[in-house]
Amino acid sequence: MKTQITIPKAKQHCGIKYVAVFGSADIDEQHPLYHEVFVVARYLAYHDKIVVNGGGPGVMAAATAGAQAAGGETLAVTFYPTDMPDFEGRFIGNHVDKEIKTANYIERMFGLMNHADAFIIFQGGTGTLSEWATAWLLAHLYYGHHKPLILYGDFWHKVMGVINENFFIGEHEKEVYKIVKNEEELITVLDTFEKELEERCNLPRPTLEQDSSLYSATEPTPYIESSTITDIEPPVTKQPSSLMSLVSTARSRRGLPSKAA
Repeated sequence: MKTQITIPKAKQHCGIKYVAVFGSADIDEQHPLYHEVFVVARYLAYHDKIVVNGGGPGVMAAATAGAQAAGGETLAVTFYPTDMPDFEGRFIGNHVDKEIKTANYIERMFGLMNHADAFIIFQGGTGTLSEWATAWLLAHLYYGHHKPLILYGDFWHKVMGVINENFFIGEHEKEVYKIVKNEEELITVLDTFEKELEERCNLPRPTLEQDSSLYSATEPTPYIESSTITDIEPPVTKQPSSLMSLVSTARSRRGLPSKAA
């Protein structure tokens, strides 16, 4: 009996609202990469982006924690493996606002592709490689309606140099991604990509007062019928005092009450 798996479809994207973060599941809170991801996700959330990840540990947990530190929203696309001893699966410490459960790894990966407007790829392992390559391939296949990729870290220059030298990579495939080495460069590149998407749709730059319908979606819909969305109340955690004003401002802009200190 054949099972049909639906791949992400081409959509017109006029802005970046949902940002998927990919990277290693094998780092802890003391690792420098964890801090980098936390800072980037915090910036995204403070600028009204919804942070998307795979619901696991490491980079995924750092992305959720960073977004929540700024009072932002988080979404995880997950599955609960029973026969994959080397796959991290769902991490109970990654407390997202909403979770989309899928049946297997491939549906999880396609779900991540479908529920993001852009991708930030950090250092990782083979799982990160598969996610990055899939996102890059879809950007190539759907060029013109593609979702941009941001490759975070200086090491990407060497990686892409080897790939461009040894593989047949077209010019369009080189246009859909940019490499950044720090948060400052990421901010510039993210702004560049947002301008490109808005120009695609002949839209003016949106302001905070304009309707969020300028973005591709205000609430993602699972592309797999069997997927379920579960509302999860994130735990109340004490934020560092240096972040309290940022959190209060971000949550008030969303019409949410301030979290307890």
